Amino acid sequence: MRYCTDAKGRSTSTQGRGYVMVAVLAFCVCWQGTAIAADAGFVLKDDPGKALDVFLDGKLVARYMYAHDNATPEPLHETYKPYLHVFDAQGQAPITKGPGGQYTHHRGIFIGWNKILFKGKRYDRWHMKGGEIVHQEFLQKSSSARRAVFTSMTHWNDETGQAILHEERSMTFRRTRGPARLTIDFQAKLTAPHGDVFLDGDPEHAGIQYRPANEVVRAETVYVFPREKADPKQDLDYPWVGETYSLNGKRHSVVHMNHPDNPKGTKYSAYRDYGRFGAFFTQEIKAGQILTVHYRFLIADGEMPATKLIQRHWDRFAGQRPASPTPKTTLVESVPKKAKKKTKPKK
Repeated sequence: MRYCTDAKGRSTSTQGRGYVMVAVLAFCVCWQGTAIAADAGFVLKDDPGKALDVFLDGKLVARYMYAHDNATPEPLHETYKPYLHVFDAQGQAPITKGPGGQYTHHRGIFIGWNKILFKGKRYDRWHMKGGEIVHQEFLQKSSSARRAVFTSMTHWNDETGQAILHEERSMTFRRTRGPARLTIDFQAKLTAPHGDVFLDGDPEHAGIQYRPANEVVRAETVYVFPREKADPKQDLDYPWVGETYSLNGKRHSVVHMNHPDNPKGTKYSAYRDYGRFGAFFTQEIKAGQILTVHYRFLIADGEMPATKLIQRHWDRFAGQRPASPTPKTTLVESVPKKAKKKTKPKK
């Protein structure tokens, strides 16, 4: 059987669309006529102006969606910011969300703030109102048996197309031994080229986030925190937070890791049943200065890996020596977002 994923990352059977075609075979994957060996390690394949695919041993593991088309409102809505799709273990379909569904602006692994203060005005690069985040070029792309790396230069533009921020977004992919199968390092270098910028907002609408596919079984989403009696709405600076969710009859787990060099006062919004969760902080970036943030995503099939294993992964990520003690944890079932109560108009 042959599969194709469209520009939104949806998996469909096909016989010749112009996007990436994945043949689920024992020994290779067919990508636009090019065979990728099952033992080739990491391979990057670019569909220029659309998406950059990351293969591991012949299977599609991730897709960086960087297209930008502002010709009409519909393609602009689908391409107003770059994001990363994460794919299932078979390389057939994304386990993260693209455009549409609940909260269309939630997309895969993404970054944004809903209140960006610049030259006396406020900009929203979360809901993407009045401007876009636009990929400019790849500063690097490399792959080997052990890892794949790319860096995307993006401009966070105002309504006139002037850049409020320049961002160098680097992603590094490494295989891991079970029960986790992949680590994704996310690094963003944010520069204020034309004046001071203040990143502001709230944990629900800002930061570096992960959004599962829209079809998750909401009642089965569970979060784990590395603290006894954890309260994510009050606690600060968790080293990591994990989520397990159900999609198409399978369980998927992801751990979002916070590097100790990141800004302090970070809150994790990790409680919604639809699965969007991530790290939020506020920060001023002075003109010409660079803010660098670094996160890691540990991807696992099935239930959440043991806490001891997660902590070992975080220790390596953070350069922590000696090893941290295994923390006590809190499991929290997800909660639906409450609808706003309608108030009667005053007479």
